[in-house]
Amino acid sequence: MTVGVPDTEDLPFNPAQLLSLALSRPRDALLAARSLLAGEPSSYDASLAHQTIGIVLRDHGDLPGAIAELRRGVRLARASGRPEREVDVQATLGVALAWAGRSQQGLAVLNRAVEASRGDLAGRVLMRRASVLAALGRFREAHQDLGRALPYLRRAGDTVWEARSLTLRAEVFLGLGLPGRAGADFARAEELFATNGQELEYAYARHNRGLAALSRGDLPGALTYFGEAEKNYNALGANVPELAIDRCSALLAAGLAADAARETDAALGRTPREGGIAYKTAELLFAAATAALADSNTADAQERARHARRLFRAQGRAVWEARANGVIAEARYAAGERSVSLFRFAERAASHLDTFGTDEALRAHLLAGRLALSRGRVIEADRHLDRVARSRRRRPPLTRSVAWLARALQAEAHGNSRGTLAACARGLGALQEHQFTLGATELRAYGTAHGAELAMLAQHEALRRGDGRRLLFWSERWRATTLTARSTPLRHDRELAAELSALRHVTRLLAVSEMPAPGRSAPGRSALERERRRLEAAVQARTRRASGSGVREAGELDFGALYAELGDRTLIELVEVDGALHVITVAGRRVRLYTVGRVPVDEVRLSRFTLRRLAHGRLHPGDDVVLAHQGANLEASLLGPAAAEIGDRPVVVVPPSRLQAVPWTLMPSLRHQAVTVAPSALAWLRGHRKRPPAHRRVALVAGPRLATGGAEVERLLARYPDAVLLGRGSATAERVLAALDGAWLAHIAAHGTFRADNPLFSFIQLDDGPLTVHDFERLGRAPYRLVLSSCDSGTAAPVGADELLGLVGSLMPLGAAGIVASIVPVNDPAAVPLMLALHDALEKGAALPEALLAARRATLGDALAEATAHSFLALGA
Repeated sequence: MTVGVPDTEDLPFNPAQLLSLALSRPRDALLAARSLLAGEPSSYDASLAHQTIGIVLRDHGDLPGAIAELRRGVRLARASGRPEREVDVQATLGVALAWAGRSQQGLAVLNRAVEASRGDLAGRVLMRRASVLAALGRFREAHQDLGRALPYLRRAGDTVWEARSLTLRAEVFLGLGLPGRAGADFARAEELFATNGQELEYAYARHNRGLAALSRGDLPGALTYFGEAEKNYNALGANVPELAIDRCSALLAAGLAADAARETDAALGRTPREGGIAYKTAELLFAAATAALADSNTADAQERARHARRLFRAQGRAVWEARANGVIAEARYAAGERSVSLFRFAERAASHLDTFGTDEALRAHLLAGRLALSRGRVIEADRHLDRVARSRRRRPPLTRSVAWLARALQAEAHGNSRGTLAACARGLGALQEHQFTLGATELRAYGTAHGAELAMLAQHEALRRGDGRRLLFWSERWRATTLTARSTPLRHDRELAAELSALRHVTRLLAVSEMPAPGRSAPGRSALERERRRLEAAVQARTRRASGSGVREAGELDFGALYAELGDRTLIELVEVDGALHVITVAGRRVRLYTVGRVPVDEVRLSRFTLRRLAHGRLHPGDDVVLAHQGANLEASLLGPAAAEIGDRPVVVVPPSRLQAVPWTLMPSLRHQAVTVAPSALAWLRGHRKRPPAHRRVALVAGPRLATGGAEVERLLARYPDAVLLGRGSATAERVLAALDGAWLAHIAAHGTFRADNPLFSFIQLDDGPLTVHDFERLGRAPYRLVLSSCDSGTAAPVGADELLGLVGSLMPLGAAGIVASIVPVNDPAAVPLMLALHDALEKGAALPEALLAARRATLGDALAEATAHSFLALGA
């Protein structure tokens, strides 16, 4: 039994407890109120019951039903001859009317209730009027009402209503841009709700603590609070649209626009077509519009923002109407409009948002500044960009980065190259500060999208000068930044381990379940699919809540160190700017810049298709000629004149994220070279400096259902007699992770699957099910060298500004110096001799790129063997 709340069975004899129960255990309150009305209650008690039912219906979105119940409650309260009872029900009715979109009518009812109230009742009525004023964006008026309400409530010792007033005041503080004061009020309200056993309102308090964390820039903290609140809401059967709205804001801050759009779409789908909380429906539409805009769906963004604006206007919510106008203006700009009318519209939206003091005013001013610049109106642009730039200090990192972007755009417009680069550096620094509060690789990767424009402005400056060294520096400044810090260690998170183990079990059951008859589902299969999706969502939510470890390395490229470590190697870094591909080469201490042209997406796709066909299809005469021709095409379209510089030196290739899975060694200039593919020059530099562990522990793993039965693994045991060998039933997730942790060398022969829809659930198939990227992130230290011989685990998903999500991107920050993996599914039997040749070279002291070159040379003259060899890359260092 909850402290401070009597058992439900006692409530018909104690009607005074109904109202507190309505906001603590709403389902029990509804049953108790209806039970009371089934008897012969007095007018006073009946008014309490109808008010209770009205509150529960209101909070569950049935506004017409709630208003009808509350009107009955008002009539019965009047009949009871107790004026204070009538005033209390009137105040609840005023809130319900406002929630139904009848704001002015609701305020009129509340105004009459305020005039008629005294003492602690006045405190409760003032608080309810303040809630409507806050929803209308009239924060200062709401703050005044709360300033009057709290002394009444404290003198009366009414701690529940004091907690409600503190919660509302905290929301007002957030609206006024005072997150510190909001956090203190939320924390005190939470204590009071817990003490009084107000379960639903305690859940609201945890939810609101997340809102305060989000306003401070603490994204993991916000997601943690929102997750707790969701569990509490579900347990209480409460549908709270605000949770989807606030979680949408958090996901957008994380750069997860598609997730935010799904969140708001699902919440809108749960909203009744008729009835529902009109206030919250409008706010959900607005949140959905912002998510659609971030997800580049400008048509939906405009449609939903206009719908929300109509509702806000009908509700008399001027601040929200101005917010909707801001989103409409941004969506029009994103769709390509640059008209004078859009500029004037954006100016008006910015001016209105300034009046209300909202953070959205910065975005509107930034848009107005961009539009002025697009029309050559630098003076008008300065006025708007100055307004944004003033927020570059004492704000959360994401807000500061927007302010520095405004300053960079301003400096660029005035031809101030030094000012542009300085502002870009400060803005990227603020974003990196934000990144290192995040413990999840996924959030750090997607979040880099916030800095894409800052990095591009700096790249433009370098290209204008034709300065390859400067272009390399600025490309590196915001490339593969997720690798500058490892994910927060999760190896001791027992709940995560249990969820991953359950996910393996469910996935394995799905794999071995009976194939259904045509047109029918296998028995239980749909339930297993639902459970798999639930477990994946739980794992994803848990990892996203991890806070940053704070451990990071320098984020700027040291050219002296790079020249020293490269030695006789040539670095080739490809940079994409505005759809054009540029190639930077570093050989010795000489840096050169070449412009190649468009990004050859089709040529890359064709070369990967050919490798897959040769691996799993029928070989044809002349296949070797086809491979040679495609390699020449790749070289011309990716390297252009830079290919002539390579000579016979080892090569480090740093491609943009969407060109990571390219069969580089098909190119004539790279076919006979030792080639390393790295996500960034900085990542290669760090990996090359890593020292192997003092011990030479080796792990050999063979997964199930290989065409060769893992033949090379058992043969490798002769080369590494002290190795840990796992296979034929013993290659389970926990054993494999234990063997890999800190190993000098690991070789895994196992099938795998790349999940483009969710890269961190890409997996390697083991005896007890899939070992996902999330599992690998539980390692204390990744193997120094890792060879993956039977799957396309070298594939990764390009996300954010220029990041990769996949196995390699997760293992490198954990200590892996080099990885050999394939970028297409390979032929298992053909991979065996290649892997044995690779280990022959490793035994002689070769590094992974040199060992892979030696293995590739052993395949000459055999089209299948050559295709298999070109399918593998040496990744990292």
